Amino acid sequence: MVDFDVVIVGGGIAGASVGAQIATRCRTVILEAEDQCGYHATGRSAAFYLESYGGADVAKLTLASRAFLAKPPKAFSDRGFLHVRGDVHLTRAELPEVPPGVESWPLDRTQLERLVPGIRQEWQRALFEPTCADIDVASLHGAYLRKFRRDGGRIETRAQVIRAERRRGTWRISLSDGSTRTSSVLVNAAGAWADAVARLAGASPLGMEPKRRTMVQLRVGRRGLKELPLVDAADGTFYFKGEGDNSVWLSPHDEIASEPCDAAPDETDVALAIDRFERVVNWPIERVERSWAGLRTFAPDRLPVYGYDLHVPGFFWCAGQGGFGIQTSPAAALMAAELLLDETLPETVARIDPAVFSPARFHNRS
Repeated sequence: MVDFDVVIVGGGIAGASVGAQIATRCRTVILEAEDQCGYHATGRSAAFYLESYGGADVAKLTLASRAFLAKPPKAFSDRGFLHVRGDVHLTRAELPEVPPGVESWPLDRTQLERLVPGIRQEWQRALFEPTCADIDVASLHGAYLRKFRRDGGRIETRAQVIRAERRRGTWRISLSDGSTRTSSVLVNAAGAWADAVARLAGASPLGMEPKRRTMVQLRVGRRGLKELPLVDAADGTFYFKGEGDNSVWLSPHDEIASEPCDAAPDETDVALAIDRFERVVNWPIERVERSWAGLRTFAPDRLPVYGYDLHVPGFFWCAGQGGFGIQTSPAAALMAAELLLDETLPETVARIDPAVFSPARFHNRS
């Protein structure tokens, strides 16, 4: 007899959300290599809910997640996870296009000055996306983990997988402390380490690409910024948003190729973020309060991967969520859970084609 029906490798937002969906239906354990779940990408995200981000296919998952994030079931959380602030997409060229179903409208210079006081004169046009919101990542991730535990799921930290072998329909998973776990299904929700976990299990890597993203918190000589909209460049070269009354979070929107690691900010990228920020607004910079970095991991086509491996039975991919894993987690977890258990997709995601996200797409192309 196996120890578990499902072993999930990784306790970030991907593993936690899928685990919360399946824990009542099968014996499930999350194996997390770090001291706590969500230490890497999830715990370092400056996540916002942005329906236009990630392209048309990702937008379908995002739109399907909005109701849950805004007003979750009371048994899951007694409050929502969104704080709406809107997004100003700045451009010097044509207005950016948004996927179908995403609300937006153009802004002129007068409207820009009202939304972003102190914006420099060179910026004349923008597109406004009113539904953009901050996501309370810690609360959302914590709620998934609480539901998982409440429904019978087990979480093991400091549980690094070093080998996984499948024999006669059973996975035997070896951990760095010398212990083993057995299961029928192995879920790869290991984020930046997804390809490494695939190799350990004898599956072919899909070409997952970890990318470092830098964030900076600045104290500036202007007040009243807490409710400032997200402000980003349509060409993808910066974004910033209000954090406190006279502080902002900003990023150079960098995607620096990286090995899986405990990411740290580079001084050059911090300086680049500040330089780009100063080209947008005339607010005096008083000091850098802190900076940090995290890894966002993308599949080669920048779409997430959900589904069973084409060649390794019982090996399920739940990886490649890039920068949209948190905002899509409610719908993506619903879809992934039903694919994993081979059940009918619920109404919330019934019109989303799961084949778009299947790992089989990479084998089909080759």
